[in-house]
Amino acid sequence: MQIQAAVLRTHDGPFTLETVELAAPRPHEILVRIVGTGFCHTDVLPRSPQFLAQPPIICGHEGSGVVEAVGDAVTEFTAGDHVLASFDSCGRCENCRRSHPAYCREFFTRNLTGHAADDGGAVSDANGSPVASRWFGQSSFASHALVTERNAIKVGKGLPLDLLGPLGCGVQTGAGSILEALKIEAGSTVAIFGTGGVGLSAVMAARVAGAARIIAVDLHPSRLDATLEAGATDAVLGSDPDVAKQIRKLTGGGVQFALDTTAVPEVVTSALSALRPTGTLGLVGAGARPVTLAPDALSSGKNIMGILEGDVTPQIFIPRLIDLWEQGRFPFDRMITTYPMADINTAEADSASGATIKPVLVND
Repeated sequence: MQIQAAVLRTHDGPFTLETVELAAPRPHEILVRIVGTGFCHTDVLPRSPQFLAQPPIICGHEGSGVVEAVGDAVTEFTAGDHVLASFDSCGRCENCRRSHPAYCREFFTRNLTGHAADDGGAVSDANGSPVASRWFGQSSFASHALVTERNAIKVGKGLPLDLLGPLGCGVQTGAGSILEALKIEAGSTVAIFGTGGVGLSAVMAARVAGAARIIAVDLHPSRLDATLEAGATDAVLGSDPDVAKQIRKLTGGGVQFALDTTAVPEVVTSALSALRPTGTLGLVGAGARPVTLAPDALSSGKNIMGILEGDVTPQIFIPRLIDLWEQGRFPFDRMITTYPMADINTAEADSASGATIKPVLVND
């Protein structure tokens, strides 16, 4: 079938709306009409010439929509179901079977190459040339996308589909890092570095967890204001001298937990310095530069944990977040600004500048 898609043709060029040809769903695939899809920093990774996935590619990995057709081996979804799409996983390896699908042995192949593990070429352009179309198992910057039973989550038909997409990656990454990976408990102290969509989700989750002190760090005063509204107890401007010293002063020696969403080496080392002895720093950002630690950086029992996708099982965790949202305890929708799919380049620019915390692209 012919669909509309925002294609990234070159590393430094704009996304362009094109008519492309999408193959019919294979046995375990689901055809989803995309209603809304979040724009995330991860969606610009193919702009790097060194990255696994390369143009031409359809990005987008926070899609939500309505099932229009299913492959003949699909058993849990039918046409008309409302779904979210999250990251893909094999379901067979040890980590998948132990409920850690984000650490699937095929994670990078399935999610960061733009191709399915057994890719048969799902999308071709007007000239018949292939376009990478399985970014995070979905490529949802489009009117329609193919996903699998493994990375689809059924949701209630009364929910606002145009707003739910970010739950599939950015929101679950921030919230899952707090609630599942770091397992922050009531009375804990936590500092969150970088308060875009992932960081603000982490702030809201820390409030749900009952953290006694939630310290937000960002370069944008407007984002810090948003974190205070969302539950942060303190806000520190990232450009201030010696952020770590300020955090240690606020907490009487350092936080138990820190979460870095920036992947900026200088911020990572500052976050590590803000920990108390035996504290843990979680890293969720995708960085391009190495982080260098002092020889004694971890000598006081400090720990660093790499985290992918919040270390959650989306089919279990996302319904929990929806329940919290319906109770008014996790207002992720307040950080969303919607844009027509045709304005994808404006959404990218607003996300990069900090003008918008979480852009969501919607189809008419």
